[in-house]
Amino acid sequence: MKRLIFSLLLSLWVITASASEQDSLLIVKADWRVTTTADGLTHKQAQIKGLFNSVQSINLIEIPRASKRKIGIAGNEGMKRTSQQATEKGAVAAINGTYYNMKEGNSVCFYKIGDTVIDTTTDGEFKSRVNGAIREKRGKIEIIEWSKPIEQSYKKSKGTVLASGPIMLDNGKRSDWSACSKSFIETRHPRSAIYTKDDGTVVFITVDGRSAGNADGMSIPELAYLVKILGGDDAINLDGGGSTTLWLKGAPNNGVLNYPTDNKLFDHAGERSVSNIFYVK
Repeated sequence: MKRLIFSLLLSLWVITASASEQDSLLIVKADWRVTTTADGLTHKQAQIKGLFNSVQSINLIEIPRASKRKIGIAGNEGMKRTSQQATEKGAVAAINGTYYNMKEGNSVCFYKIGDTVIDTTTDGEFKSRVNGAIREKRGKIEIIEWSKPIEQSYKKSKGTVLASGPIMLDNGKRSDWSACSKSFIETRHPRSAIYTKDDGTVVFITVDGRSAGNADGMSIPELAYLVKILGGDDAINLDGGGSTTLWLKGAPNNGVLNYPTDNKLFDHAGERSVSNIFYVK
């Protein structure tokens, strides 16, 4: 019996390892369309068939440290589309922010600008997915751990902090999601995330979904794996679903690069109004 169990476990390990190797090759060898902007940013896009036994539509914007571009957090002005908020801020690129109350328009995650606390994290968000935050200071960001005790004792008064989650990678290692909602972690959705590389590059990334044959969406483990293969060191998930939007100044389709799902069509016109964004200035 022990030999049988060991044999089954070994077979499972070999199958999993082979699948991971295949997915890695699909990501690395994908037909990535690459565009470098006058602002020093790089847009990459690919539709990869077979990745995680599905069809995946991926867009990302790389912000190299050498570009000297600064990253900001905007919100607390009612619900507006990512493209609108970005344009109003004079941004060159943007991605939707964290979770929010769709009726009231406020963030349901901790949001602090300088000395002022705008919003706090609800118990429901702590229980289901929020275990991280992005802290911005002087245009530079870092992904940090977050919890109710950390939030209650947070005293720093410089810069901006916006909580989200879950954290997907910490120093290149996959995070522990056992305290998060199993359904949220395992179900495929459109996803938005921010990750950093060890050379200081910051990346905004979106994965489309809810469009059979075009984009199936990803689970959190799948997105974490994708980001890891793309060179991610630290990574955090943002609000996804119908909120998922990646925007670039001067690009076609009002700058919307991905395929937002709020209109239930696989086009660029389905943007949803959101509470806050991250933007490049």
